Amino acid sequence: MSYPKIELHVHLEGTVRPGTLLRIARRNGVALPATSVEELTGLYEFRDFSHFLQIWLMTTGALRTGQDFRQVVVDYAAQAAACGAVYLEGIFTPAEPAGRGVRWEEIFDGYCDGAQQASESHGVRVALTPDIPRDYPMEAAELTVRYGIAYAARGIVGIGLGGSEGDHPPEPFHRVFARAKDGGLGSVPHAGEAEGPASIRGALDALGADRIRHGIRAVDDPGLLSELAARGIVLDVCPTSNVRTGVVRSLATHPLPELLAAGIRCTVNTDDPAMFGTDLDAEYATAARLGVPARGCYEAGVHGALCDSRTRAELRRIGEEFDWASVSAGGAG
Repeated sequence: MSYPKIELHVHLEGTVRPGTLLRIARRNGVALPATSVEELTGLYEFRDFSHFLQIWLMTTGALRTGQDFRQVVVDYAAQAAACGAVYLEGIFTPAEPAGRGVRWEEIFDGYCDGAQQASESHGVRVALTPDIPRDYPMEAAELTVRYGIAYAARGIVGIGLGGSEGDHPPEPFHRVFARAKDGGLGSVPHAGEAEGPASIRGALDALGADRIRHGIRAVDDPGLLSELAARGIVLDVCPTSNVRTGVVRSLATHPLPELLAAGIRCTVNTDDPAMFGTDLDAEYATAARLGVPARGCYEAGVHGALCDSRTRAELRRIGEEFDWASVSAGGAG
């Protein structure tokens, strides 16, 4: 049976299915490193995290217009709603298309229009958290924050930080994240995915993280585990992604149960569902097999969401009124 779900960590560029990506690329006259759905799907067999980043950049370069950005949001909202999603925080990286000449206004207008249309068409609330790519010039980070603040009334709720943690630690981004917070936006950086506890501490101390995307390497530092639990910091965990990018050997060895045992609230998310061959139903089912109940995932989402008090109250009401005892032990649907 279906039950309500919240997703706080999904890269909208990574939700585009191969067939849709090929159609968008042809519409925009963009050459991809594959000419069929089968070939493109084959490219998604990632060797490691660096290979994943390479393919992500190669394939998402097809997104060029406001129509594309809007379509990406609406299409994924339909998929997520079919899995029971009631609230999403979608990630997009505006500096990437901007670096190819797309106007910042067109990028933000497209994604924000898509978020509004998603709510109207599919009944799922979509908030947006533009990501700063670590390996871009600092000007890109500053523009991401500037436009994020300007579009806050249209659904931008936070600023993220993505890319290679090892090559680009969080500390140099202190100033732009402070500006984002002064502008009313939350701080939701990636940290502790491929790198260790120092990356997470940097995100907390330098960026004032309200939530940590991934954060699974916190298990390497008992003191950090205790701190995260005491501060109520929510981790957005992506089990399938972690295995597909090679940062975790297998689902059987995933640290999610250890994080929960330490008292840390964890949401469960798809990250890049089209690239990893997953969806929200599959991720919640995986969490259930790891001993994490669906209700716990949902309530962590309510706690961690960067939403207004009215939306949080509504999400809490949905959770309280649902008969969680009816959810099967396997967590499917």
